Amino acid sequence: MIKITYIDSSGTSRDVEAEEGSTVMEAAIRNGVPGIDAECGGACSCATCHVYVDEQWCEIVGQPQAMEEDMLDFAYDVRPNSRLSCQIRIRPELDGLVVQTPSRQG
Repeated sequence: MIKITYIDSSGTSRDVEAEEGSTVMEAAIRNGVPGIDAECGGACSCATCHVYVDEQWCEIVGQPQAMEEDMLDFAYDVRPNSRLSCQIRIRPELDGLVVQTPSRQG
């Protein structure tokens, strides 16, 4: 299993064990992580699973594809390290990944 740390807007940290091949959003939903609404269920057709990737992980996670960038236009408080968690596929290189949720979803 791969460890992902979710930090909410108030600074509360939650570590979860995630399955390789799932997404950061799916791991959050399975583990009841607050702050990720995932209204579209991971279809990249909303912006309610918006997260900020910790700066040290941005290069490893990679940049968003065009469709994700379009959806991020609807997210709240978009930053250079913004990603939709439904589009981050969990793989061994992401063990220890840290993401933060915004104060509200778009």
